[in-house]
Amino acid sequence: MSLPPSYLPAGGPDPDGAAAGKRTYGPDFLTALFQNPLDPGYSDAAARRATEGRRTGWRRGLAGGSSALTLVVIGFLLVVAYRQTVAEEPARTKARDSLIAQVQNRREGTERLRAQADRLGDEVAALRERALGGAAIAELKDLEAATGMAPVRGSGARIRLVDGPTSVDAVTGERRTDGLVKDTDLQLAANALWEAGAEAIMINGQRLTATSRIRQAGEAILVDIRPVASPYELTAIGPDELAEDFRAGYAGPYFETLQGRYGISFEAAEVKDVTLEAATEFKLRSAAPSIAPAPSGSASSSGPGSPAPGSSTEGGR
Repeated sequence: MSLPPSYLPAGGPDPDGAAAGKRTYGPDFLTALFQNPLDPGYSDAAARRATEGRRTGWRRGLAGGSSALTLVVIGFLLVVAYRQTVAEEPARTKARDSLIAQVQNRREGTERLRAQADRLGDEVAALRERALGGAAIAELKDLEAATGMAPVRGSGARIRLVDGPTSVDAVTGERRTDGLVKDTDLQLAANALWEAGAEAIMINGQRLTATSRIRQAGEAILVDIRPVASPYELTAIGPDELAEDFRAGYAGPYFETLQGRYGISFEAAEVKDVTLEAATEFKLRSAAPSIAPAPSGSASSSGPGSPAPGSSTEGGR
């Protein structure tokens, strides 16, 4: 079996075994590349030119003709590519202008439909007032405000929660999410506000209704399938002492513990003269009154957005 050249002793094979055990290893590829960056072909060409001299006669003419032909072909291809690009430009411009016109037309159509919907809504409200009378209309408006179908205005409290700093586990290298506000934290805050007497609650612009859900999707929190992000603001309309009752109840110590342990920012303050917009895309498909008495000892939900049964009361930490 023959050895590779890099394993042969210096000076070639040693039949007598005098150099047994003394191996010389050839340089690796990068070392050889840096030591001899010039391709051997250039050296051969330079040596041949030194021996034969420069090309003359038909050989020189053939080389020059090949170079000229190559330049002509490249120029022809560039001209063809340029003409093709120029020829296609009007079509691209026309397609772009057509798309812009379609977007503008759809936008104008949407504005017209929105104005028509507002006008029809005003007509329906006027007809309803004439048909039902003042007392029925007042009761209906109260029900719409309570269910979230109409905007409400008043004073109450604003609860502000901000994500704390995140860290990386020194052992596993994973990012720790203990300092992030979770869906169960927002559920607990909303339920505490309902229990303290809140009449309407909005989370980052999303009005809570009887069908609202606060759920976690990865690290994102969804309120009625709409994402909300830190800082989280729960604005509630209710009694004047709503913020004080929230801090004094079970939610205040809970969030103070999260603030001290995980760095989550927590604030509860009174607000005056705020407006909570109506819920968007509120669709109640069916409803029936529940006349069955609740089982004794069972805990009932305090309001919309309550956590599912069995969910953790410690924010999932």
